[in-house]
Amino acid sequence: MKPIYKIMFFFSVGLTVAAIVLTAIFGLRFGADFRGGSVMELVFNGQRPPVDELGKVVGAVGGVSNVSVSPEGDNGALIRLNDVGEQTHQDILSAVSGKFGKITENRFDSIGPTVGNDLKTKSIKAIIISLLAIVVYLAIVFRKLSSVLSPWALGLSAVAALVHDVLVPIGLFALLGHYLNIEITSIFVAAVLTILGYSISDSVVVFDRIRENVLRFGARENFGDTVHKSVMQTLIRSLNTTFTVLLSLIAIFFFGGESIKYFALALIVGVFSGAYSSIFIASPILAWWGRGRRG
Repeated sequence: MKPIYKIMFFFSVGLTVAAIVLTAIFGLRFGADFRGGSVMELVFNGQRPPVDELGKVVGAVGGVSNVSVSPEGDNGALIRLNDVGEQTHQDILSAVSGKFGKITENRFDSIGPTVGNDLKTKSIKAIIISLLAIVVYLAIVFRKLSSVLSPWALGLSAVAALVHDVLVPIGLFALLGHYLNIEITSIFVAAVLTILGYSISDSVVVFDRIRENVLRFGARENFGDTVHKSVMQTLIRSLNTTFTVLLSLIAIFFFGGESIKYFALALIVGVFSGAYSSIFIASPILAWWGRGRRG
């Protein structure tokens, strides 16, 4: 393989290791969706108070803990806290309205810890099942490459790229959770599953061109050269697709609502890493695997 592939491959390995280390050190700050708790969405008639001051008022109410406040829209706020009963809920509304004036409550959701743990388990299962299904799908679709490369190699190389694409956003959110109190919610899980779908579609484009070139040239060409040629033939298409997707996601991040801001951020990181992982992770693994088999 070309030197650039080796450089970017080991850079990606380092990035993945860094994401794992950050997650192990800081951990993930799970939202009420996973740990159980209550979520309130308030809209202020006047100017929204500073989130720190609002958090102090809510936290001073008896029975309230783990308060997290984030801005929502022009004059709204999203308040996350421990699972509270209706009396505590009303006490919070009274305390906030008494301090900051008239408010409107748009939403109040309460999730018990059992439901939160169940959602966490189902989210992990959904990701694992998706990865296994992708391996089987690629093994079936690319079975005609068995003379040059095991079809399972395509699936496993794609999964290696997918693991990288998932761990990088997770490591970023572990960092954001530690320093900015950004929480992992069910929306983040939706972003991860979206990243899996986008990343595998990008890898399939490259793999399909590899298959066409192998069937066309057979054993007359070095497999590493075939992989490189296939990557270069699909590069412009991948870059154009990624660029247009990123434009939309960046617009959502800066101009969308606060509730989907970090959903867009996770997708931006995942789509960007997915674009180069199919080139600099999945493809080098295929080339090395194929070289070893042919040898």
